Amino acid sequence: MTPAQLSLAYVLDWAAGDPEWFPHPVRGFGLLIGTGERCLRQLTRGPRSEWIAGASLTGAVMFCAWKLGRPRNGAWQVVLAWTALATRSLLDEARGVISALESDQLELARRKLSRIVGRDTARLDASGIARAVIETLAESACDGIVAPLFWLAMADVSGGMVYKAVNTLDSMIGHREAPYLYFGRAAARLDDAANYIPARMTALAIVAAARITGFDSKGAREAWRRDGDSHASPNAGQSEAAMAGALGVRLGGENFYEGRKHKGPVLNAKGRAATARDARAAVSLVAGVSGLAFGAALLILGWRRR
Repeated sequence: MTPAQLSLAYVLDWAAGDPEWFPHPVRGFGLLIGTGERCLRQLTRGPRSEWIAGASLTGAVMFCAWKLGRPRNGAWQVVLAWTALATRSLLDEARGVISALESDQLELARRKLSRIVGRDTARLDASGIARAVIETLAESACDGIVAPLFWLAMADVSGGMVYKAVNTLDSMIGHREAPYLYFGRAAARLDDAANYIPARMTALAIVAAARITGFDSKGAREAWRRDGDSHASPNAGQSEAAMAGALGVRLGGENFYEGRKHKGPVLNAKGRAATARDARAAVSLVAGVSGLAFGAALLILGWRRR
């Protein structure tokens, strides 16, 4: 991966986003994972065999992703790097929810929100919708922007594709409850490892972006330090805590998934309830994070090429 190729991929992401008609690699990874799970489930007879089957599926999908990025054709490398990034699509989806929320079209806002979050949206009020948008922006800033840029810079397009495969595996089978407690354990642990450095880079970038754009960088830093490790996941709370502090809002807490209540840690508990204006500010912060992460990726590439 050259700086010119990464730059072109980054510009393409901002210009074109993630068009639904385009054959995105992540959709292929999802098909592989779904097909592989259906086949391997027939061979499992207990926790040990589930772990082996899940680890085998994880390894196979990662190998396919690595092979996908191996051809050294310049155009192919640029296109794959473009598909690894999600700045434009993330911000566009968030703006759609925020616009509906600002127009008091709560039902439309809930429908649009359901496209980008896994939680139940039908019972969310305006503040709950705003909170969900901010949390998704903070988390996806890592998964969809910082981490792909980091792995593209550190391990070229093959590394970027392997990261996207691991991230897709985690979202599909990396759950910490039945029926994936054992089957998805390898995927979940690999995703934790792959995001460990990028999650902290994302939180740091939020602090820096808050300082540049006039938000509360000190609050972001303090909330990150205080609440970043309060989540069960080693990574999930890092960027969300920093975002909560930067905006002065309260994130986390109670959510519903498929009708079941899940209670998570409250981040920046002293903050106020989130509003549509806060969600709009989070969009600006994530745009800044994207630019800072791109600059860091170019520096990493320059260091590697020395």
